[in-house]
Order: sequence, then structure tokens, then C-alpha cells
Amino acid sequence: MSETRFIGGECQFMKRIINLLYIIAGFLALGLGIAGIVLPVVPTTPLFLLASFCFVKGSKRFEVWFKQTDLYKKHLESFVRERSMTFKQKASILLFADFTIVVAFFLTDFLPVKMMLVAIVIYKYYYFIFKIKTIREPQAPAHKKSRTS
Repeated sequence: MSETRFIGGECQFMKRIINLLYIIAGFLALGLGIAGIVLPVVPTTPLFLLASFCFVKGSKRFEVWFKQTDLYKKHLESFVRERSMTFKQKASILLFADFTIVVAFFLTDFLPVKMMLVAIVIYKYYYFIFKIKTIREPQAPAHKKSRTS
């Protein structure tokens, strides 16, 4: 009977470790996503999606916190709510994914893996073109100049 408690305690310990790893991965993805705001090569939206996923898996508190940030609201909220992205967001994700898939494609000599990578690229473009709605970039509100006469 004491062995059962130990195993249960061990499971709790492993669950906490896994949750901690998800939280750490969430903050790493968040940091890279923030870097992607200023670095055009780094895709912001998929990294924020990864951060959101990690926070959901790791901690309810971090999930709630992240969903209240301006970063989440600006970059992910419309996608999560409406399944839509701007053309710029789509292109950024597709190009970054293409780059990583091309690297993997040329690093392997195993034909079935190459075929699988080509199938992934085809499906990825199908999904982004036909399943995710493309929306216009949100226009910045025009500020009226105040008259000081």
C-alpha cells in the first residue's frame, strides 16, 4: 500500500516537472515571438501560438495571464476567434515553415521522408489557402489634428 502512494507521488512529481517544462517552453516561444515583432525573419504568430499551447498545457494561471496581454490580443485573438489571418501573417508562417522543411529535405537521403515532407508542404499550403480566411491588415485609426487657433 505504501508503494502505491509512492508511485502516485512520483506521478505528481513528474506531472509538475512536465508542467514546468511547458511553462519554460512557453516563455521561450514568447521571447522569440517578441523578437519576431522587430525581426522580419522570425515568425511572430506561430511562436505566440506555440507559447499559448505551452501555457495551456503548463498552467492555468499563465494561460489566463497570456490571453490578457496586448501581444495575444494583437497577434492571436482574431485567429483563435475567427480562424483568420492577414496575408502577411500567412506568408511569414509559410516561408518560415518552408525554410525548415527545405533544410530537412536536403539533410535526409531517405526517399519516404522526402516524400512525406513534400506532402506536408502541399497540405500546409492547401490548409492556409482554403481553410484559414485571409483578412485585411487592420488600419491604424486616423487621428484628427486638433485646432489650436
